[in-house]
Amino acid sequence: MACLHDHSCEDHDCSTDWSLYKHIDLTKVTALNESVPGSVKSVFKAWEQRLSSSEEHLESNEGDPELLVYIPFTSDVKIKSISIVGGADGTSPSKMRAFINRDGIDFSDAQGMQAIQEWDLAENLQGVLEYQTRYSKFQSVASITLHFPENFGGETTQIHYIGLKGEATQLKRDVVATIVYELMPNPSDHKARSESGGGLSHVE
Repeated sequence: MACLHDHSCEDHDCSTDWSLYKHIDLTKVTALNESVPGSVKSVFKAWEQRLSSSEEHLESNEGDPELLVYIPFTSDVKIKSISIVGGADGTSPSKMRAFINRDGIDFSDAQGMQAIQEWDLAENLQGVLEYQTRYSKFQSVASITLHFPENFGGETTQIHYIGLKGEATQLKRDVVATIVYELMPNPSDHKARSESGGGLSHVE
């Protein structure tokens, strides 16, 4: 389901309030079949900059329109919608498939796996469309992989902007892991308490 922005975005949640841009671990974002290595990082930007005229964009190799984009986050997130701004002249992706918390998958994996959700895309050159997720399935997302298997007939697939909206948890994953570790009982501590009579003493 796509949401058309036929309203004033100043009065709705279309801007940075819901943007997950600042929660993307950009240094670890990767793409398979990108013609220019590392160019995928250029498509993640602030919502207000989604139509910026920068020459940088993600493009597949000529004659092969398929792209696979891996997006990890610095904290677990809940994703409510995805926006894609593609290229002109048939180079916009026409389909999108999403996989949650599946690190390291390749095209063979993506083609053989059941996506958590799929969308038929429209050419969205003005950045006015958003694709709603099945929100209950997009909770506790540590990473999302987006598979773009085809386009509208162009020799390559171009993507100029990928926007993700939702909410982030307050704690980063490494902090949560540390808390869990600290809460786990330490056998050596238990043994030491037993040998000293057990229990805790109160110091005045």
